[in-house]
Amino acid sequence: MFRQTARGTRTTGTAVVPAAVVVDPPLEGPEVSMRGRVRALLVVGGLAAAPGVLAPATARAATSSTRRRTVASGETWEIGRITRLDELVVEDGATLTVAEGCSLSLTVNGVETGSRLDGTYGFATVIAAGVYRGDVVLTPAVDHLESFAGAAFHLRQAVYVGADGVVSENSVLSAVRGGRLTDDSARNVTVRSTGEAFNGFFVAGGASYRLASPKVRFDGNGRLDFACDGAALTGSGAGTRLVVEDADVDNRGSVRTGVIAHDGADVIVKNSRIRTREGVLPDDYEPGFGANMMTVPWMLGLSGNVRATNVLGANTTATYINSTVSSEEWGAMSTDSVRNSRLNAVNSTVAVTGASGYGTYADGTSQRNVFLGTHFDVATFVAISTGSPVTFGDSTRRAVAALDEDCDLRLTARELAAIEPRGCRLTSRGFGVMWHSGDGGSVDIGGDTRFTTEKTMFLDKGKQVAITVDGSRGARLSTGNGVLVQIMETDDPGSMTGSYSDPTDAPERDSSFDTTTEHTADATAAFTDISLTGDFYNAMRTGKNLVVTFERSRIQGVLSSSRTRHALATITADDWQEINHVTNTVQPAVNNGVIVHLGAKSVWTVSGTSHLTKLVVAADAQVKAPRGRSLAFSVDGVDTVLAPGATYAGALELTVTPAQP
Repeated sequence: MFRQTARGTRTTGTAVVPAAVVVDPPLEGPEVSMRGRVRALLVVGGLAAAPGVLAPATARAATSSTRRRTVASGETWEIGRITRLDELVVEDGATLTVAEGCSLSLTVNGVETGSRLDGTYGFATVIAAGVYRGDVVLTPAVDHLESFAGAAFHLRQAVYVGADGVVSENSVLSAVRGGRLTDDSARNVTVRSTGEAFNGFFVAGGASYRLASPKVRFDGNGRLDFACDGAALTGSGAGTRLVVEDADVDNRGSVRTGVIAHDGADVIVKNSRIRTREGVLPDDYEPGFGANMMTVPWMLGLSGNVRATNVLGANTTATYINSTVSSEEWGAMSTDSVRNSRLNAVNSTVAVTGASGYGTYADGTSQRNVFLGTHFDVATFVAISTGSPVTFGDSTRRAVAALDEDCDLRLTARELAAIEPRGCRLTSRGFGVMWHSGDGGSVDIGGDTRFTTEKTMFLDKGKQVAITVDGSRGARLSTGNGVLVQIMETDDPGSMTGSYSDPTDAPERDSSFDTTTEHTADATAAFTDISLTGDFYNAMRTGKNLVVTFERSRIQGVLSSSRTRHALATITADDWQEINHVTNTVQPAVNNGVIVHLGAKSVWTVSGTSHLTKLVVAADAQVKAPRGRSLAFSVDGVDTVLAPGATYAGALELTVTPAQP
């Protein structure tokens, strides 16, 4: 028998819940059988059911008798059926049990409450000690198990939807208020929770389901978003299609995710608001990975304990259209532990409202991450990639129609026409795009995208990446610290308890690595039809070149091999904010070549000493010093006249000095 024991150390006193007209299962005395599946229409708020329609939730009838139950300390009460009371007292040390293979949930006036995880790293919940007054409903629902990292999590949800519709055995229908609920859709329903690890809608089993104007308000911690435990809205499983329109989701709590697309599902969110805010983890929580990952790894230079949305598993797709997605910290839109999955946003707003967090995380094996006409306003990174492609572009009619067809969004002609073409606006109070793990990542920026950062625009921690920026339609880049591209060794200590220290020795030359030749493992950056101001640094100690190409572009800045240093010689978890932040000292390349292709009609205004290993200058390109300065150029220590139409290789040095009077 699965035991649920009240824990008086976690919650005491009277549960505070709002009074409201609520919808609960019909009564046959104090207990109601939990068997039966919702086969047709659930009409809430006191509306009459159509003839022949099963309505397992109706407005509570008035009663002259008061039903109270006290579970005394040391007493065990087994709840075998849905049970309604006016008052429930659970004393410290009391035990509430349900049959093996079931989980127990409590609602008061239609709000799930009283549930607490059965430990900091628990996989199930218990009902906390306390006094619960109002329309009290206890629901023993059949366990819904989700596994991750070798652990099985006991999920509870207001509504579980399977292939044949709403499955009442797995649902806590007393937590559904207002509106209408059917086997293929729900409209204007509200789900509220002040307990822990409770889900709103979980749609699975290949179901096709539509949620119109749902309202979700969760206040309390979830358990693990990798297992979908504690999320507001989830679509899960191959063939499952969940369409969400005009949703209003507002969650507060650690890992209390707003929307999750999981294990092959297609989730389309339109005209919705998804908001998550931080929770407070137990004092004995220790940051970890796998089944215990309830915070972002500090080694990313981030903090936080909730992501607003997540894409998980293989062949999963999530698309957000005309929606606002925000998280206080950690991240707003994530893909994680995926394979061949996709994340898209069209004309949406993505925000991190707190002091730390990313806009989107592109896991290394996701297929594509496409953002059209989407505005980002974030704290630390617009995007993080571990090897997946990220695209920022305009929401043109053609681009949106192509995405609609490619991802089988099934947008109507009216919906397509209502999407006004616009460019991306990417604003970060920190960095732009960061790569820290996995090779093959790319970012493609085009259209009328305007990208503004306070810190480095593109931060590559030793990975093979490709940066492509096309300014022919108005794309612009602006960085507050003056660094456009930074290649550096990783400063990830490798574990939650580890530390990072800058190397103090000089790198040794690798005679097998050619700094004048382009390699498939190099980092590349290509810019077309754009004017740039900022520096490019390659500070790798091991063999990796930075290859930069300009076509019909103007660049003013330093392009050079360099050495980096952090402000602190050693960085631990207490110093997480020092991760990513480095200063550069230019120096000749060792194993960190910088190869520059100055293509047609391009101009490089050298603003400071630059060390290259190869420079290719087109016949109509130009390398020059700023006005009032002079440019000197040497190859392997020999002063050389830098001429258009020439190629130079070796130890190249460009220096800028005051012009001679």
